[in-house]
Amino acid sequence: MTDVYWACAFVLACIGFYRFGLPWLKRFDQANVARIAQQERDKADANAHFRHAIDVANEQVEEVQEIRTGAVTHYLFEAQVFATRAEAEDMRAERVGVVARRFYDELPAALAGAAERGRMSARERASQRWKKTVH
Repeated sequence: MTDVYWACAFVLACIGFYRFGLPWLKRFDQANVARIAQQERDKADANAHFRHAIDVANEQVEEVQEIRTGAVTHYLFEAQVFATRAEAEDMRAERVGVVARRFYDELPAALAGAAERGRMSARERASQRWKKTVH
C-alpha cells in the first residue's frame, strides 16, 4: 500500500512541476534570451555604457512608495513626502542621475588602479600570492 502512496505522490509532484515549474522555466528562458539579445545589440552601440550605468543606478535607488491616510494619498521617497507621484518620480530620477554621475566621477581612479594592478584577474593574483607563501 505504501508503494501506491509513493506513486501517487510522484504523480502529484510531476503534475505540480508541469503546472508551476515549466511556466517559470519558460519565463526564465525568455528573460535569458532577451538579455543575450540586448548584450549583442550593446556591442554595436557606442552609448550602451550610459544606459547600463543608469540601469545599475536605478536598481540602487529606492522606489517611490504610496502612502494613504484616509482619503488623501501621499508619495514617499527618501523620507520626503510629496503631494503628487510626478514630483516624487522627478526627485527619484534626479537621484538616479546623481548616482550614475558618481560612477563616472569614480571611474578614472578605478581605471588607474587597474593599470597599477596589471591585467590579471583576481584569481590569478591570488594564485601568485599563494605560490609565494607556499615556497
